Amino acid sequence: MVEAAAALASADFEYIRALVQRLAAMELEGDKQYLVQARLAPVAAEAGCRDLAELAKRVRLEEAGPLAGKIIDALTTNETLFFRDGHPFEALRKTVLPELMGRRRDKQKLNVWSAAASTGQEAFSFSMLLKENFPELASWNVEILGTDISTNALAQAREGCYSRIAINRGLPAQLMVRYFRHENDSWNIRDDIRKMVEFRHLNLDGPWPYMPVFDLVFIRNVLIYMSLESRRKILSRIRLQMAPDGYLLLGSTENMLQTPEGFTSVDVNGSLFFRPVP
Repeated sequence: MVEAAAALASADFEYIRALVQRLAAMELEGDKQYLVQARLAPVAAEAGCRDLAELAKRVRLEEAGPLAGKIIDALTTNETLFFRDGHPFEALRKTVLPELMGRRRDKQKLNVWSAAASTGQEAFSFSMLLKENFPELASWNVEILGTDISTNALAQAREGCYSRIAINRGLPAQLMVRYFRHENDSWNIRDDIRKMVEFRHLNLDGPWPYMPVFDLVFIRNVLIYMSLESRRKILSRIRLQMAPDGYLLLGSTENMLQTPEGFTSVDVNGSLFFRPVP
């Protein structure tokens, strides 16, 4: 068994830092060596490595292989919760969605992207918001895409199965009763809500497959882990993927950064959204 506290040589730590920056645009600070050791110990054990030095040696030899993906998975922060921060979802309900629906009433089509979907709570929160407040959208073509770099997180998102702790974080009791079924120690989201979202693996800093033009994009609490250059590049690509009158929602911490280039900020019922500059 590989101990979590097993020493990770400085050269190996710097290699891992460079690897995750290159493959996932994640910036690991120099004082995170203990965190990296703790998170990679299970990866090393699963791979049959004697220690973290052997893990680093093996991933050097197969950098494009599955082992590198498992390292990225282990070091990705998948912190999320239902209806995170609350007020942006109220702004969506009261203003953003009614406005978008009014503009798209002829085509009756709406495309939404949760660009750092993690284990699915954000995308499912949006789905429940639609079910609760906009029954007329049942006859529309509404496509909700959730993407993430973590294959483990996406597996849970596709399953739609959550622990008591996850359910108690942000989910109103009435929605838990209405949209989840309790089985053993898990809460499983209702099939009609789960099927509203398509989850795909995507590295935001890598090649993108074909995607539709989005009316609404969530990319919350992921850009803060990236370099300024990566943030600018990703947001520029997102802008080109958005409808001219679409809305972008960042995380509360990211809102404290400067307004993204190519966007203008707009206050919607006390929540900050961004719109592409024509």
